[in-house]
Amino acid sequence: MNLANFETMDPVMLMSIVNMKLRDDFGGDLDKLVAYFDIDRSALETKLATAGFDFLAEAGQFR
Repeated sequence: MNLANFETMDPVMLMSIVNMKLRDDFGGDLDKLVAYFDIDRSALETKLATAGFDFLAEAGQFR
């Protein structure tokens, strides 16, 4: 799944995909995920915040 078009995605679906990728491929490291997909971390966090999701570093996922 390519996250290059994350800005146009439904935020709930995006959260699900990002959390799956964080869990399965990046060990919960958001910096590694955004670097791999070459996306802006702040923009991703802002998009997910519109649906009430914040990144919890200790859990390695958005909730």
